[in-house]
Amino acid sequence: MDIRVLRYFLALANTETISSAAEFLHTTQPNVSRQLSELEKEVGRQLFIRGSRKITLTEEGMFLRKRAQEIVDLLDKTEQEFSSFDDTLGGDVYIGGGESNTMRTIAKTIKSLQTDHPQIRYHLLSGYAYDIMEYLDKGLLDFGVLFEPVDLKKYDHIRLPLNDTWGLLMRKDHPLACYSSIQPQQLENLPLLCSNQMLKENGLSGWLGYDCKKLNVVATFNLINTPALLVEEGVGCAFSFENLINLSGDSNLCFRPLSPRLTSGVYVVWKKYQVFSKAAKKFLEFLQEELT
Repeated sequence: MDIRVLRYFLALANTETISSAAEFLHTTQPNVSRQLSELEKEVGRQLFIRGSRKITLTEEGMFLRKRAQEIVDLLDKTEQEFSSFDDTLGGDVYIGGGESNTMRTIAKTIKSLQTDHPQIRYHLLSGYAYDIMEYLDKGLLDFGVLFEPVDLKKYDHIRLPLNDTWGLLMRKDHPLACYSSIQPQQLENLPLLCSNQMLKENGLSGWLGYDCKKLNVVATFNLINTPALLVEEGVGCAFSFENLINLSGDSNLCFRPLSPRLTSGVYVVWKKYQVFSKAAKKFLEFLQEELT
């Protein structure tokens, strides 16, 4: 499978018309059509449904789109890393992580490194633990920032010196808003929004004293900003880390910590036996200095 043809395939998948794909690729429409017809023959599957106005992906096409994007991204990242092998320290550092105030440690490290090495660029991916680990395992990220509960056996890691505090994000007019903290028995039958990771890893069960699957979870999420809108609309209360949502000014939301206190440790991780680019290696050195 030729990488150039995969780029043609992605261009058509993104633009949904032969003419737009050809314009994006600076080539002719017949060339795009020919390359993609040959790709379908090579994989032995129909990848597109050709409509009167646009082209859509088949199920097989959607699968190939995901894989093709990973292949192209990895190749681009590799080419960028090779271009950094010169006397000037530059290049790209890829970091993935969830939403947490502890990401400020990463921000401070980047700021310190930026002063000495302004030619390094940073690419940040937001997602929950399983997304980040998948990208790490495929070599698309240099570092991941993961929160407990998480399995660290296949990664080298540094624990950050801060913990994130769990609590409940709710409207200020919610009946529980009058309490200074939230206890397990107060969650019975309460409509809740919870992260996929906390449910999948059963991270709340120890605090609750029973299986968290018994909670009335009306929605799940990966990142908190959009779920905060659901909380504002009264859909339910959301489990969240403290200080993720700006509650100052005219916000109608408030945060109440859990009691007994529930916290999560935070780790910066990378693949075991990872061979870093110069830029990624320098980032790790500065991070270690930031933590000493």
